[in-house]
Amino acid sequence: MTDPLRDEALTTLAFEISPDASPTDPAANPFKLVVDPVMRLKLRRALFDLIESHDQELARYVGEGSLALESYKEYIELFAHSLKQTMGTREGIAYLLQACGFELNKDEINLTPETRWKVRR
Repeated sequence: MTDPLRDEALTTLAFEISPDASPTDPAANPFKLVVDPVMRLKLRRALFDLIESHDQELARYVGEGSLALESYKEYIELFAHSLKQTMGTREGIAYLLQACGFELNKDEINLTPETRWKVRR
């Protein structure tokens, strides 16, 4: 049986994905945080769960008749706004951090992190 991840890989490096990896120390190696496939998998799962939760809540409000929608465009706009409101809060970011295995005080979360480009664009 062929492995579809290896057949469609964008890199020649092979790596194993373990769903039970121990959390990475965010201060230890920022490069690994961005590239580590286990951490990326945890983050994708957390984002998917967050998206599902927002979708279910909007559907519940529409089903109860407390929210009116006129089009898919309006639904997507409301959905995006809802996600933006959540992810713009310490609680929303803390949810993602906790889902990825990090435990920290919400007061330590930086809502306006600096993007430090190494190359001028």
